[in-house]
Amino acid sequence: MEKIMLNIAGEQYAVKADEDLDYVAALGEELNGKIGELMGKNPRLTASRAAVLTALDCLDELKKAQRNIENLRSQLRDYLEQAAKAATDAAVSKKEAERLAKEVTRLKAKHEKE
Repeated sequence: MEKIMLNIAGEQYAVKADEDLDYVAALGEELNGKIGELMGKNPRLTASRAAVLTALDCLDELKKAQRNIENLRSQLRDYLEQAAKAATDAAVSKKEAERLAKEVTRLKAKHEKE
């Protein structure tokens, strides 16, 4: 586990991370930007209040992304079920086509004998 210093809303934070340090630094920069944007829109907003509002916004984004992921998983399951049914239908149709081709051949041979 490595340690990185992040500057968020004018405060220094020592963060230990298992993740790539560049990734953690990018997260810190994005968080700092979001908090700074909120504070810029409302100069009377404290850093701690801006951090709470940013956390709520991030959680909202996370929940919406999780909902979208679950919807995509559900769609994928549906597509896979449809594909499996289509494959089964295709196999049944192929067997029926083969049976009919044999029947046509048999009937042609019978007709030629008459």
